[in-house]
Amino acid sequence: MKFFIDTANLSQIKEANDLGILDGVTTNPSLMAKEGIKGNDAVIQHYKTICEMVNGDISAEVISTDFAGIIEEGKKLAAIHKNIVVKVPMIKEGIKAIKWFTDNGIKTNCTLIFSAGQAILAAKAGATYVSPFIGRIDDSSWDGVQLIEQIANIYAVQGFKTEILAASIRNALHIVKCAEAGADVCTCPLDSILGLLKHPLTDIGLAKFLEDAKKFA
Repeated sequence: MKFFIDTANLSQIKEANDLGILDGVTTNPSLMAKEGIKGNDAVIQHYKTICEMVNGDISAEVISTDFAGIIEEGKKLAAIHKNIVVKVPMIKEGIKAIKWFTDNGIKTNCTLIFSAGQAILAAKAGATYVSPFIGRIDDSSWDGVQLIEQIANIYAVQGFKTEILAASIRNALHIVKCAEAGADVCTCPLDSILGLLKHPLTDIGLAKFLEDAKKFA
């Protein structure tokens, strides 16, 4: 399973990349705004900086909801760097745009996936990735990880090449469960990635080793 970090914060991206396990980045307008990135030129420059930092797919989201607008935005985003993946919402016009991008060699990430039916449509249109939002599904009293498993099964049966990018990750356990369920990619905040490092028995064991080592000093 590939690891993406879900942020526009450059220091967090660097920290995750320095671990040596980072495969890509996902962003959205909200994450850009959180970092104070405003204006089209500033956003484009920020994407360029991220692409120079990370050797992997970088999802850049459109904000248009009509076919022509999505295509125009997507072409500009794709022109920034070869690693840019155009992030398109799961709407009727978005599916049409994904098909156009696919036919024209532009990678896409279909975002805001909340059902297997939506994932089927996105894969049929040729999306490079689909992003089921498992945390938000859990919030509505459904099982987000179960959706990952369902989509993985359908894609395997149907031979779809679209990768399942588990999004809206809330904690380290979510990452483990998504790996078990068959997610191809997991995108999450830095805290969730670092959470995988932690276990109380590791801390206790290390403290014991270090204490014993002093006896031989």
